[in-house]
Amino acid sequence: MMRPYEERFIWRLDWNLLRTFTVVVEKGGITRAAEFLTLSQPTVSSALKRLEDTLEKRLLNRRPGHFALTPAGETLYRECCLLFGAVLRLPGMMAAAESVVTGHIAIAMTSHVICPHFDEVVAQFNSAFPEVTYSIAITDSAEVLSRVRQNQTTLGLCLMREGDPLMESRVLFREFFGLYCGPRHPLFGIKDIAPEALSGQPSVSFQTEIENGPLYLVRQLRERVNLQSEPRGVSANLPEVRRMIVNGLGIGALPVHIARRDVDAGLLWQLPPWDELPQIDIHVVVNPRRSLNPAESAFLTAVQEMIAATPFEERTYS
Repeated sequence: MMRPYEERFIWRLDWNLLRTFTVVVEKGGITRAAEFLTLSQPTVSSALKRLEDTLEKRLLNRRPGHFALTPAGETLYRECCLLFGAVLRLPGMMAAAESVVTGHIAIAMTSHVICPHFDEVVAQFNSAFPEVTYSIAITDSAEVLSRVRQNQTTLGLCLMREGDPLMESRVLFREFFGLYCGPRHPLFGIKDIAPEALSGQPSVSFQTEIENGPLYLVRQLRERVNLQSEPRGVSANLPEVRRMIVNGLGIGALPVHIARRDVDAGLLWQLPPWDELPQIDIHVVVNPRRSLNPAESAFLTAVQEMIAATPFEERTYS
């Protein structure tokens, strides 16, 4: 079967002649068409003659005071309207095609990242690009960084004690850690507790505190009130540290903005100190050498634009 572009007729036809013919019909004559096209009347007449010769059809009945289309001319005019209408829609169609973003976004993050600003980016992005799919892996910060370095994920959300020269990172938000106990603890519900009351109390901690990792400031907070140096429980997962605190294994540190709901629900009780709490930054980390699909590129742009447009004070959750 011969393809349309293989037809000799298409190569013989001067498509500009179709435009001239359409204008002549719509303006109702050669004189008005010539004025509209800023051409001379003989030039327009010659163009119509060449079109009729190419098609081997008479298109117009012309005589003084009379202008009409032949049946062949009427057919050609209808097709020209469809043709130019399709061409007219091309810019919009191409723009729409560019806006149809597809692909998969893989996110690796440390446990219990609570960031309303990031959540809003995800919600708006999903609404704008419903064809995109996602996967989220929860692991410790060291593993998040490893996955980003090994090009296994689109982006990482994690703690960073030091910058990585091979990675690109920006602070997504800042949180503050406070000390908490659960309902089974003897200090639960007591107001005006002196920091000395915490001395020698059992504690629970994050794995990254013990290893002098990104949460070393939280370890210093435990040391500041002289909690037992050897924690009774350790986890790299925030919900599990929370579980140990709620169930009375010991006093532990949690992000203040995350613990607030449990405090209101009577599951946690905040303990001193109340000031100079550790400031911990959660970073967005990407591998600049990763080849991004359209979804990844658009999503990272959305995250970066949010960070640039939102003052750091608003991304500081106290």
